[in-house]
Amino acid sequence: MTEILYDDGLHKFVLLGFGESTREEGIPSNQYLVIHGSDGAIFDPGGSGLFPVLSARIANCLDLTRIRAIFLSHQDPDVSAGLNIWMEVTGARVHLSRLWTRFMPHMDLLHSERLLPVPDSGSTVELAPGFSLVALPAHFLHSPGQINVYDPISKILFTGDIGAAEYSNGKIYIDDFEEHRPHIEPFHRRYMAGNRALRNWIREVEKHEVAIIAPQHGPLYRGKAREDLLRWLFDLKCGMDLHG
Repeated sequence: MTEILYDDGLHKFVLLGFGESTREEGIPSNQYLVIHGSDGAIFDPGGSGLFPVLSARIANCLDLTRIRAIFLSHQDPDVSAGLNIWMEVTGARVHLSRLWTRFMPHMDLLHSERLLPVPDSGSTVELAPGFSLVALPAHFLHSPGQINVYDPISKILFTGDIGAAEYSNGKIYIDDFEEHRPHIEPFHRRYMAGNRALRNWIREVEKHEVAIIAPQHGPLYRGKAREDLLRWLFDLKCGMDLHG
């Protein structure tokens, strides 16, 4: 499925895939495309098994050669395993934490010179003249080099594994956070490094006007569900809080 989350005629934010099964076994994941004018960026494109269906969906929206940027929220294979083919086909530059740029060439990348490190403080990445995406630090959630991507026009924040659920109930958005919470709580308690990291991230998020939180797995958060997620995470004990 493809779902347009925002469209003002010039700017689009598109959900390309939503928890679908493919020939790849593993956790179902979401992929996103941002288009501004005739240029685009994709987030966490996943493994090579996803390339045929995702590239076809992108082609319905934008020429693949107009993909200017690829963002990787962290280093996991469900994020980056198909990176070689995406770099080859699109010619895009790849933005990821500075911690991972020296490891990614071990994936036998053909164009490792197009890996661009995001500093620990975050960065802005120009996608098209007059428009930039914002890479926000989300350190230790769960990766020590985790980044989020904020789109200031749609006000959608791509959060990688923050807010992620290992299931999809067929709904794009969360209706009832408390009903949804059991699907995210075990993962967040075990994988997120600690409450201090969560609070640091929430303070970073609060610097921006966020309408939708869009994770890499599971339904998206808006309205009251977005507020409930942030409130729950602010007080969550996890990681070293529990295992120290």
